Order: sequence, then C-alpha cells, then structure tokens
Amino acid sequence: MITGLDHVLIVCPSIDDGEHAYSALLGRGPDWRSSDPGGSSTVIFQLDNTALEIMSPQGGGPLARRLHAMIEQDGVGLKSLIFASADLGDARSTFDRRALKPDEIVSGESVDPFSGKARYWSRMRLDEQATHGVRIFALQRKSPDPLIYKAGKPDAVSRLDHVVINTASPERAAALYGARLGLRLALDRSNPDWDMRLMFFRVGQLTIELAHKISGGTGNQPDKLWGLSWRVPDIDAAHRRLTAANFGVTPIRPGRRAGTRVFTVRDGTMNVPTLILSADPD
Repeated sequence: MITGLDHVLIVCPSIDDGEHAYSALLGRGPDWRSSDPGGSSTVIFQLDNTALEIMSPQGGGPLARRLHAMIEQDGVGLKSLIFASADLGDARSTFDRRALKPDEIVSGESVDPFSGKARYWSRMRLDEQATHGVRIFALQRKSPDPLIYKAGKPDAVSRLDHVVINTASPERAAALYGARLGLRLALDRSNPDWDMRLMFFRVGQLTIELAHKISGGTGNQPDKLWGLSWRVPDIDAAHRRLTAANFGVTPIRPGRRAGTRVFTVRDGTMNVPTLILSADPD
C-alpha cells in the first residue's frame, strides 16, 4: 500500500527565494524545475530516501489562487505529506474501506525546461477531516522516472531522518498513521522530563514522529505538520558550512538517539523548525 514518503511540500510566495534558501540549507542544487499552467512554479530536491518539493504561486490560475489562500490562511511553511505507493488503485480501495475518503486518482506530468525531460505520475488526496487536518496525498511515479538521487558532498544533506507532527490527541493520531495508513509503530515513549509523549512510525527508511505535549492534556484540535530533521554524512562540516552561509545555528550537541549528534537551524528555513542530524545506522 504505502511504500515510503515520496516527498514533503513547502509552499512559499517566491520560488526564487525558496530555491535559494533550501539550496543553501541542503548544500545541493535542485534536481528538477517545472511550472504548471494552473498557476505554480516548483523546484524539487531529490534525496536518498525522499524528496523536498517547494511550490510557489505563479500568475492567476486556479492553483495560484489556492496557493495564495493557503499562505494567507496559515503562512509560509510545510504543507503536505505525499506518500509513495506501488499500486495506487489498490491503495485507494484500502483507504476507502478505512474511511479516509480518498479523491479520485488523477494523472500528472511535468517537464523540466532546462533538461527537456518529462516526469509522469498518478496521485490522490485523502480527506483532510479524516486525516485530522494534515494534508496527505498518495502518489505513484511512472517508471522510469528521470528524477533520481545524486550523492553530494559530505557536508550536504543526504536524507530526511524524520518528519514531526504535533498532535493534541495521540491515540487518534496513532490510529490514523498505524491502523489506517498502515505505517509500522517502532516506538511509543513518554518522558516527563521533556513533557512529551513521542510515537515513531517507520516508513521507507525514515520516521513519522508524532509529538504530544503531556501537560496540555488531550483535545480535539487538528494535528499540525511541524518540523523536519535532515541527515548529513559529516555533521561538523555541515555546521561549518551553514555558519559560513550566515544561518543561525546552535552548537552541536548529543542527540536523544544514542550515538547521534545534532544541531538546530534557527532561521532561513521558510518557517520550518529544522534539525540537522549526524548520519547513523537505522
């Protein structure tokens, strides 16, 4: 059904600003650029285990109007999770049985004007009320896909380690990501010192982390996509690179996961709370 996380989506007003910010943050250039006649411009950074798509409104088409409305409603930042599927038709039937109310499957394509290459895919959206406020899609790429990962320098981001989703209702969220979406629960841990309950769902060599503030109690508020944690092969070199690029970064410190080191990027991330993590075995 779901085989991985195909990509995460950040929406911002200017594609040039988004491309510049994340080229500098990730230490690599975009692997794909395209535009949609409905009113958007897109750049994609393909990583080892997922991709980052940045999208901005362009012109006055219906998609541009939706993107402007999205920015006006809840600001610039992380907007959607797009999961990968090897059989979208089967996934749609399963999601329908599990009351996720998927839309009809639609086909998509894009052409990179710099390379002249084309990509094709099919995708569907799940009902936002059924996913408790998080925009979730499922997508199947058509093979062969010219968008492929190219290894970068040791100080460049190579993969996404985890996505953080804040939830006011951990049991509700666990039922969605575990029972209904079919992700594997790897760890469920509460720590009073952190005032947090954390649940880690594994999918496609990365983690969807559900975070619940214990002192806040349980409520019915929507879940919220919150932050991203990126892996780098050489965290010391990455810290030097980002410091030289004038990002606000914290000192490197031990991570909560044994054997890891981390630092926080405080600015320049399009309002996405961001952690850089040293690469370590799964």
